[in-house]
Amino acid sequence: MPTHTGLFGRLGLGVHRWRWTVLVATALFAVFAGVWGSGLFSDVSESGFEDPGAESARATRVLEEELGHDGVDVVAVYRSDEIQVDNPTFAAAIQRIADDMPEDAVADFDTYLDEDLGETERGMLVAEDMDATYIPVTLSGETHADRLHQYEEVAEYLSSSNLEVHLGGSVAIEHELAEKAESDVVRAELITLPVLLLLLVLIFGGLVAGLVPLAVGGLAILGSLALLRALTHVTDVSVFAINVATILGLGLAIDYGLFMVSRFREELRRGRGIADAVSRTVDTAGRTVAFSGVTVGIAFAGLLFFPQPILKSIGWGGIAVVVFDLLAALVFLPALMAVVGRRIDRLRLPLPRRTATGAVHEGAGAWWRLARTVMRGPAVSLVAVGGVLLVFSSGLASTELGSTDQRYLPADSGSRIATEALSEDFPAGGLGRLDVAVVGGAADGALEGYADRLADLEGAVAATVERTGEGVAHVVVAYQGESDSPEVARLVRDVRAEPVPEGARETLVGGVAAMQQDNVAAIVDAAPMTVGFVAAATLLLLFLAFGSVVLPVKAVLMGALSLGSSLGVVIWGFQEGAFSGLLGFEAVGTIDPTYLVLITIVSFGLAMDYELFLLSRVREEYLRTGDNTRSVAAGLQHTGQIITSAAVLLMVVLLAMGTSDLLFLKVIGIGLAIAVLVDATLVRAVMVPATMRLLGGANWWLPRPLRWLHDRIGISEGGEADEPAPAAERDGHRRVHAGV
Repeated sequence: MPTHTGLFGRLGLGVHRWRWTVLVATALFAVFAGVWGSGLFSDVSESGFEDPGAESARATRVLEEELGHDGVDVVAVYRSDEIQVDNPTFAAAIQRIADDMPEDAVADFDTYLDEDLGETERGMLVAEDMDATYIPVTLSGETHADRLHQYEEVAEYLSSSNLEVHLGGSVAIEHELAEKAESDVVRAELITLPVLLLLLVLIFGGLVAGLVPLAVGGLAILGSLALLRALTHVTDVSVFAINVATILGLGLAIDYGLFMVSRFREELRRGRGIADAVSRTVDTAGRTVAFSGVTVGIAFAGLLFFPQPILKSIGWGGIAVVVFDLLAALVFLPALMAVVGRRIDRLRLPLPRRTATGAVHEGAGAWWRLARTVMRGPAVSLVAVGGVLLVFSSGLASTELGSTDQRYLPADSGSRIATEALSEDFPAGGLGRLDVAVVGGAADGALEGYADRLADLEGAVAATVERTGEGVAHVVVAYQGESDSPEVARLVRDVRAEPVPEGARETLVGGVAAMQQDNVAAIVDAAPMTVGFVAAATLLLLFLAFGSVVLPVKAVLMGALSLGSSLGVVIWGFQEGAFSGLLGFEAVGTIDPTYLVLITIVSFGLAMDYELFLLSRVREEYLRTGDNTRSVAAGLQHTGQIITSAAVLLMVVLLAMGTSDLLFLKVIGIGLAIAVLVDATLVRAVMVPATMRLLGGANWWLPRPLRWLHDRIGISEGGEADEPAPAAERDGHRRVHAGV
């Protein structure tokens, strides 16, 4: 009979006993999740990049609440290669569009045919070579979210049968980014599932064993959609949260499935019965998976410190998905393994036994030899690999922060074509604007003088008093150039530094450029709190996992070095454009800090994920033998192929995400794939064995006052080691833990 009486061991026995009930309940849930979760995309938000508490957001709210929304939301660009705008056919097409404009959704629009406009204003709407015009459209929705929902309806009315049409503007860009991201992620998942099946069959050497982790991955996708839709009833969920959460949810679920199935097969080869093997698997690998999932969840929780709704949304979505991945790995998967039993090795491929994950022979094998080689010259290995990572990290020095706009769309996308056509083909199309809300009772003369001062600032093209109301005035400052350029950033700072006009209480500077500066500032301000929380929580969790105060510090420092090198490569590849030829994109010259935050948080969680996989097994061997060097080699031999396989599977998912035409999905997907590659190879295979050999017995140092905490709630992968260490070695281990 099984003797595993710990919490996780009892969970394994319980799941084995109720295995059919668990599987039937899981099947019913999968059907429900597939039906109900499919409605998620109609409930999500397409915006959320701005900090709602920033000055720019306050400026927008004040102006819209007091004076109404008057900004241009959509720009419809009409072009013809055969006729010019003064041709009656061209004019008739534009007039039909104007006559059919839906009054309920459109608050205002202008055409070059409007007689109410002056000659100069009409001329601004016509391209310099007379082959194109544009219609600026202001939507009637009260909020930005309302206007995003109105876009599809209005887009139909802006179409033309005999003119080339492209829709741009802020709302069109956001809509196309969200729509393209949704379709690209679905495509990536459809591509990756058969590839993952093939790789899992090759890794395990059999079809049945390969299908089991994939079943967990498929369940993870369905469960993720259901959980995220449930979250929409509590908080805003960004469509981009779906992209990140479902992709990572699939990758992590397969990782956990790979780890659990490998241990289950190992226990079966030791001659255990099915119930005992399931219990032992959950008690060891399952416990590690649980701590690993909590580690990744902690990393996602770090996103909750940022004020931007999109980051908060991804944080909540990531936590929800990790919770479901853990339920699938610790409840559904053991029940499935209990039913499959020894048939998990059925339909084997004609491969040598050593190719199948889990076929481990201590003292032999490539991973054992690699560990012993590294540990024969640990200082040299550590310096060499550390030097490489520091060189990669140097790319961070050239970081230029920017924002997501039409440049993150593919060159042939409609909203990018329209937006860029404005700046290239029309007289004033390249002008941006800052919207300044003057709050208080400033006199007209004071407002005019204030506008004149703003117009004289370096980088300003013009400044005018656009609208006035009861206690609020709207001053517009026009500028030339990209909104995230250094010159425009300086203009925003200069406008904010100008004294308020006489009689006014305050001035609030808004507009795209101001919003971008505020977002960067908000991310920088929140970063220390996020780093402190994630580092402290991770240190505590790793202490509970390893029963050491040295290994958690080493893991966090090594994770930071690995992360720095990965981010340096991302900056070099995407901001500087080194990957542009290979991946087919145009370098923007800046990088949105939102994506750097996501890569940082997620890759750090994954690094600690692999750290737990490896060191939990090393600790098991150390508890059994008391030999530090041998335990490191044996731990790497047991987990090296599993970690490498898990990394390969996750990289397949991430690289599929990186094939998107959207630059921001490329940055996230490829950036995370680079981080996984660096961590699973250079860090896990070289730096960890080298540092653990140099630290020796100090790896396991634990002061006496902390022993009671770890003894009660800590993790012990080898809680019931099959071959206990000799008494003298165990006594020595206890002395190290006691701090003697």
